[in-house]
Amino acid sequence: MRGPLSCVLILIIPLLITVRADTAANTASQQTSEKSSSRIPTIHSAANLVLVPVSVTDPAGNPAENLRVEDFAVLDNGKTVLVQHLGRPELTRLEIILLFDVTSSVWFHFDIVKEAAAGFVKSLFRSGDAVSVIGISSQPEIMLQRTESLPSVLDGLNRLRRGAATAFFDAVVRASHLFPERLDPESRRIIVVLSDGEDNLSTGNLENALEEVQKADSLFYSINPGASPERLNNVSRRGQQWMEFLAEQTGGVAFLAESFEDLGGIYDRIAEELRVQYLLSYYAPGTDSDHGFRTISVALPNRPELKIRARKIYYPGASKTSH
Repeated sequence: MRGPLSCVLILIIPLLITVRADTAANTASQQTSEKSSSRIPTIHSAANLVLVPVSVTDPAGNPAENLRVEDFAVLDNGKTVLVQHLGRPELTRLEIILLFDVTSSVWFHFDIVKEAAAGFVKSLFRSGDAVSVIGISSQPEIMLQRTESLPSVLDGLNRLRRGAATAFFDAVVRASHLFPERLDPESRRIIVVLSDGEDNLSTGNLENALEEVQKADSLFYSINPGASPERLNNVSRRGQQWMEFLAEQTGGVAFLAESFEDLGGIYDRIAEELRVQYLLSYYAPGTDSDHGFRTISVALPNRPELKIRARKIYYPGASKTSH
């Protein structure tokens, strides 16, 4: 017959074995987590990973290089979030969509346009990058679906043809829908438009275009060819303001070219920025939003002299994320 002590031991020993097993499992899990933290973080949810391309320049306008993940501070809807990963510019892939106004005002100079655009792609293109080409006309003309072949890109530029009316907003919306459905945490999405921004036929408007570009997680760059600020009429000035707004909200830049001969230099400036652009990623604290979107604020608390340009909002879960 067992005594009270024997009964207690019978009850405790299995419990100790269970606790040790749980402790060992937790230790193994912690070690695995520590090893994983030194690599690109695993994406646990397609709905709450946020990617933020960030351009940083010094007071002279030169790119600020060699920044570390701990240098950045990010607010998501006003709440501090932990930056999980800092993608180095030389390692992140590019998803580029090129849009071209092919109406009369641009078409007569299109040899210069194609040469400048071809130089832009050649200077940036690396293995794994992808490009699409769209003509802006009475409706979006997709001259080249997404390709990772540089010769195909150059051929797509040659296939652009003259258009009639200008459905600018519709073309921007269509471009936003051409990006892969799944968001790659190691790539940046860029729309580069050559246009005066004028629109006389779209079914959509500026608000539609901005929402779709933001949902596509894309930067927006534009080049307004052959027009100095002094030469813009009221219609052209409004078109430029639209493009400036799209660029500002997404972290891009809207350029004005004095002449078509300046296009190559402006494409070079965009290429230079993309070559040194950081890619921050973090997990959103939640997906609740009164407006359907959430705000983003990026800062460098210990480097106040540096200037930051980054997207201002995002739509939670708009793009699914690749694992």
